[in-house]
Amino acid sequence: MPSSPAAAPGLNGAAIDGDWYTSVTDLAHRTHWLNGPAFAWTSYGIAVFAVLLLAGWWLARGADDRTMAAALFAPVAVALAYLVNDAVKSFFQEPRPCRALPHDFLIEPCPPATDYAFPSNHTTVAFAVAAALFFVHRRLAAVTALAAVLMGASRVYVGAHYPHDVAVAALAGSCTALLTVLLARRLGTPLVAALRGGRLGPLLNAPAPRRHRRPRTP
Repeated sequence: MPSSPAAAPGLNGAAIDGDWYTSVTDLAHRTHWLNGPAFAWTSYGIAVFAVLLLAGWWLARGADDRTMAAALFAPVAVALAYLVNDAVKSFFQEPRPCRALPHDFLIEPCPPATDYAFPSNHTTVAFAVAAALFFVHRRLAAVTALAAVLMGASRVYVGAHYPHDVAVAALAGSCTALLTVLLARRLGTPLVAALRGGRLGPLLNAPAPRRHRRPRTP
């Protein structure tokens, strides 16, 4: 007889914090007024983080070379965090909570069985952006961190993820982005200094302030 395929190493997420997940989705069931905004944020809010990355580049034009290097490599850090997270997700193959707890309230439709839960891609990207922007502009990073927390919370609220999916994703995204940007600041600063003096200067430097000539006195 042919040997049976090896079992997938899927996590039993419901046994980890399924009770917490159910408590959150029960809250979502009671607070219908929040369901629409939460679904909109969890579905389309990821675009806001792309805008925040652009804002980081814009603000870095008036900063030093290390800050601009961090801003330029921030999208690379986010992409790397996503790839690492996706590899972890493919390895553990944790079924979505909507399959393990099918009677719990859902706002977001249950995805296909091959769309695994652990860790959360949305949360990874959000926290990676916040961590990367920490080296670019602290106030912008603080706003981004708040948006990232809301993104992670929304993933549980709409029924897409367990709390541990979000917590691990936040940690993984932050650590990956921090390490990547730290390395980029060390290796990329000389490159940024050279580019600022070349054809890409207008994209990497803030325009010089205009000097207003004083009117001549008669």
